[in-house]
Amino acid sequence: MVTVTNRAQRITESAEKIESPFVLDPTLCLYSPQDNVDSLQHPRIAAWLVFMRDSYEPKLPDAKRRVLLFMPCTKTKPYPFSSEHKAINQRLADEGFRPTARLDLPQELQARLEPSFSQDVLNLSPLIDDAGTLVHRMVISEPMAVVPYEHIVDYPGGASPATAYDDPGLFEKRGNAVSPWREDSTAVAVSSTRWKWGDEERRSYAVMHNAMAEGVAGVVARIGHHYDDIVAWVAPGLTHRSFVIGKGERSANNVPSSRKVGAGRVDLVGANDHLPAGSRIAALPTLAECQDAVERLARRLGVDMQQATGIYARGGANATPLALPELLDTLVARLKRNGA
Repeated sequence: MVTVTNRAQRITESAEKIESPFVLDPTLCLYSPQDNVDSLQHPRIAAWLVFMRDSYEPKLPDAKRRVLLFMPCTKTKPYPFSSEHKAINQRLADEGFRPTARLDLPQELQARLEPSFSQDVLNLSPLIDDAGTLVHRMVISEPMAVVPYEHIVDYPGGASPATAYDDPGLFEKRGNAVSPWREDSTAVAVSSTRWKWGDEERRSYAVMHNAMAEGVAGVVARIGHHYDDIVAWVAPGLTHRSFVIGKGERSANNVPSSRKVGAGRVDLVGANDHLPAGSRIAALPTLAECQDAVERLARRLGVDMQQATGIYARGGANATPLALPELLDTLVARLKRNGA
């Protein structure tokens, strides 16, 4: 648990999450919902959001079938060097998905890659298999909303902010997603390491949540016609899932539909609320698929369900359950299936 002391100390901790040769931009350290809302006016973020909203067009090779795959952001930057993305991308490589171009992360990172991984896990281009299925990867990440893999390092506007930021500021349950040094902080300390959000944190969370959902939806609405299937590989119950799913999906996903602010409530709007039925994003894995994965994990490890549930909760590859082989079976099946 990160102890909330002061912003300077937290920036020092944030810098450790950025893999060399990339460096942290201290002005892009967002430790609370209020920091997140302010970031929408940050020059680097504002320029990025305009580019994605108005100009971005994917350059995709010919393929029999195209899938847009949204992946979660990670504390490690750049994302492909995180344990979670390495595990997911290695599984795709093992399933025959290969890069369509030589668009790799810097050689310095390639040299530090563990020998158990293919160098292709650090390739940023779309992937294709022998059956002609193309997988174009993007990352859902506040405050940028959407980061195409091919623009993780740079984009027409210059260096991408995706390798230079740290944003733990929307994760309320961690207890440290606060900026008590801000004048508008309403968070209350409940222990030496944990804080409880107040009205301003909850209000700002809803504002940022809805802005990110609108950003995701705007990109999908404009470029979605390029794809036969659009899938978000995002953990159930967490913020990225909430960015994606619509009002009618929230109950089945155990995701709240609003946040209490003062005496009222503020609705949480997902990307699918903005999209017509034919272009909505499929949020996977489903809760049923997660339960099935736990059962198969128990069988693979020869443990009881209680033990398997604990292992599942800790995740795969020191990451979230999204990197576990049992859940990646589900993802691969969706990517390789015939038809959308």
